[in-house]
Amino acid sequence: MNLYWLAYIALGAAAGFFAGLMGVGGGTVLVPVLAMIFAAQHFPPQHVLHLALGTSMAVIAFTSISSLRAHHGHGAVLWPVVRAITPGILAGTLIGSLAASHVPTRPLAIFFVMFVALVALQMMTPGKSSPGRDLPGWAGMAAVGGGIGLISALVAIGGGAMSVPFMVRCKVRVHQAIGTAAAIGFPIALSGTLGYVVTGLSQSPVLPEGSLGYVYLPALFWVAAVSVLFAPLGARTAHRLPVETLKRIFAAILVLLAAKMAASLV
Repeated sequence: MNLYWLAYIALGAAAGFFAGLMGVGGGTVLVPVLAMIFAAQHFPPQHVLHLALGTSMAVIAFTSISSLRAHHGHGAVLWPVVRAITPGILAGTLIGSLAASHVPTRPLAIFFVMFVALVALQMMTPGKSSPGRDLPGWAGMAAVGGGIGLISALVAIGGGAMSVPFMVRCKVRVHQAIGTAAAIGFPIALSGTLGYVVTGLSQSPVLPEGSLGYVYLPALFWVAAVSVLFAPLGARTAHRLPVETLKRIFAAILVLLAAKMAASLV
């Protein structure tokens, strides 16, 4: 076992725990760390980020299954919400992953930093969300799902950063919002992985050995194998913490993500 495999194992533990804890899919941890590891392995610089995005999506497909099973065991997954939002999620994620290589990085990063900062502010300000708002109908859920899927694919996250605040604003209990976000993460990851595989196949001659499109299989194996073990631990921890503590943890994670992206822009 070489040093890079050990790095993948450690990353899998962290990503799996946060996926189970907050229903975020682990992508906020996976993408920047995978990019650093891939760069250290001297992968083609022009494809390091794409490989990190595609591999992150593939890992989330495995992590989300483990996480959603744990949350389902606590009765925290609202399956009618999952069914209503999934068609939009699939369409938006596939479009986003196919378009990822054509979207300028800087404008996307600026938009995402502003969006994440707004979400964090809302989560840290109790009582500011619309108290009488209910979940929209099927058409509204499909539209919301499309937007969540599109953005999730472009930055390779499981969608929890958007779906959890959305559901909380629509009077869904935070524990149920987290559990449902974990379930929503699976169609996001499945559709996103397909898109990154398809777009990366044309680059196969210059990608590192062991790549399937923009998915680097050795990293996928080690990170996914460990993350599925740690996701249930994060889920159990989530159901032992009070609601306000969970919201503060979630907001803090979003602030750290926004700060890292803002620093990279500077």
